[in-house]
Amino acid sequence: MNKTTTALAIILLGCLAHSCTQPAEPEEQNEMSYYQEPHRPQFHFSPEKMWMNDPNGMVYFDGEYHLFYQYYPDSTVWGPMHWGHAVSRDMVHWEHLPIALYPDSLGMIFSGSAVVDWNNTSGLGENGQPPLIAMFTQHDAEAEKAGRNDYQYQSIAYSNDRGRSWTKYAGNPVVPNTEGIRDFRDPKVSWDEGSQHWLLVFAAQNHVKLWSSPDLKNWTHLSDFGQEWGSHGGVWECPDLFPIKVEGTGETKWVLLLSINPGSPNGGSGTQYFVGDFDGKNFTLDPSFAPSVSGEKGVWIDYGRDDYAGVTWSDIPREDGRRLFLGWMSNWEYGTVVPTALWRSAMTLPRALTLKKTAEGYRLFSSPVRELEALRTATHPIESTDIAGTLDLTEQFTASPLLLELELAFEQQEGEPADFGIELSNAKGELYRIGYDAAAKQFYSDRTKSGDLAFSDKFAAGRHTAPRLSTDKVVKLHLFFDVASAELFADDGATAMTEIFFPSADFNQVKVYAQNGGVRLLEGVGYSLKRIWE
Repeated sequence: MNKTTTALAIILLGCLAHSCTQPAEPEEQNEMSYYQEPHRPQFHFSPEKMWMNDPNGMVYFDGEYHLFYQYYPDSTVWGPMHWGHAVSRDMVHWEHLPIALYPDSLGMIFSGSAVVDWNNTSGLGENGQPPLIAMFTQHDAEAEKAGRNDYQYQSIAYSNDRGRSWTKYAGNPVVPNTEGIRDFRDPKVSWDEGSQHWLLVFAAQNHVKLWSSPDLKNWTHLSDFGQEWGSHGGVWECPDLFPIKVEGTGETKWVLLLSINPGSPNGGSGTQYFVGDFDGKNFTLDPSFAPSVSGEKGVWIDYGRDDYAGVTWSDIPREDGRRLFLGWMSNWEYGTVVPTALWRSAMTLPRALTLKKTAEGYRLFSSPVRELEALRTATHPIESTDIAGTLDLTEQFTASPLLLELELAFEQQEGEPADFGIELSNAKGELYRIGYDAAAKQFYSDRTKSGDLAFSDKFAAGRHTAPRLSTDKVVKLHLFFDVASAELFADDGATAMTEIFFPSADFNQVKVYAQNGGVRLLEGVGYSLKRIWE
C-alpha cells in the first residue's frame, strides 16, 4: 500500500490524467478479446478491471494458492481499499473470485496476510476443520482527517469454506494502535515452531514491530527492529519474516523482507531485505550481513523499477519446501497513471527464493517457479556464435505480440568489456533493451525509447542499473518478455530486474546485440509462451 498522506494527491493526479472515467465492463467486450486489450499482460496475473496494488493474504490450502490483493472496484486509480481475490492450482492460471473483504466502520482494508490455523488455536474453526485466518490493517480515514495519529490498527477475519466467504472477528482490532503511530500497518503472520506461538511482524514508520500470540486474537509485543539499519528514504511497508535454509548447508537463517517507498536504488518503490537470526523475541542481523546495510544502504531483492510490496506464500507443504514470492509489478511514482484503460497493474511472475552464502555475505537468489514451464509451446535452439553487432532472432519467434522466454549464456572476451543483451522493437522504431555492461559491471534495463513515456517524467529518466554479484566469466541471462514487461533472472537468480513498458504497437522483433566489443554466445534456447487467459 502507499503512504496515505500522498494517496489523495495520487487520486487527483490520476483523475486529471484520465478524467476518472469508468472503463467498460469486461463482459461488454467481445468474448474473443477477453484479456487482450492493449498492454494487457498475457501470462501475468492482472485484475479483470479497475485498480490493484499489493499482493495480500497469500496462503496455500487444499490444493489452491490464494492471492488476495489491494483492490478498488470503482476506479482505475487508488481509492478505498478492499481485498480482491483469486485462486490457482499452479500459480500460473488464475480463477477470479468475488471481493473477499470490504471496508467497514473500522476503516478500509489495507495490506495483510493469511494463514491456516491447523490446530484451531483461534477457536474460530468449525466441524473439526482448520479455519483460514486473514490479518490486515484497517485504516480509519475519518480519524486521520480529524488529525488523530491512531487511525491504523490490525484486525482479523476468518473463513470456514476454503476462503470463499469471510467473517470479521467481533473483537477487532486485535492489535490496537496505542502508541499513536501514523504508519502502523501491513501485518505478516506465521507460525513459529521454536516458540510454538504465532509470530507477527508489521511496519511502523521507520522500523518493524514483532508480536506474539497463542491464538491469533491476543497479542503481546516482543521487540522492534530496523531504525538503524537499511535504507530509510521513505516509509517502511509490507514486511515478511521467515526462516530459510542456506543452500548446500544444514544452516538456517531468518530473512526479513521490507518494502520502502520511496528510496529504491533506481527511484521510487523497492524491496530491501535483511538476513539474520531470530531467538523467539528479537531479530538480529548476521555479522557478515550487517556492514552492508548500515546507514542509507540496502540490499535489494529486485533492482528493477517494478517489483514492490512482495511477500511470500504461507503454508506451502513441507514436501514442496520452497519459499514462494510474488510482488506488485509497478511503482508508486507512476503506477496510477500508466496508459491502461480498463484495469491498472499486474503482479510479477511467482518466484522461488533461495539463500546462499556468497563472497558478499548471505544473499537471496530469485528463480521463476518451475510451473511456468507449462506455458512453453515451442522450443527454439540458438546456435553458439560470436556476436559483434546484432544477431536477429525474429524469424524464430514470429508471434505478435512476443510472448517469450530466453535462456542465454555469454562468454566475455579478454580485453573487450562489451555492452550486450536483448533488444525488442517494432516497426514504429520503438525499442527496449535489457542486458549487461561489462565495463561498469552492471546489468541494466533501458526503456527510454520503449513507446509511451508521456504519462510520467519519472518513468524513463535514464537507464536503470543493477550490480553484478557473480564474478564468473560467463554471464547468464534468463528472461521473460510479456506484452508490457520484462523480467531478468541473471546468473542463476543472483540478480533480478523487473520493468514494465508501453509500446504503441506490440514488440514483434527480437535481437541479441553486442557493442563496444564482442562476446561469444555459448548456448541459448528460446521458448514461445502461451497466454494464460482462455
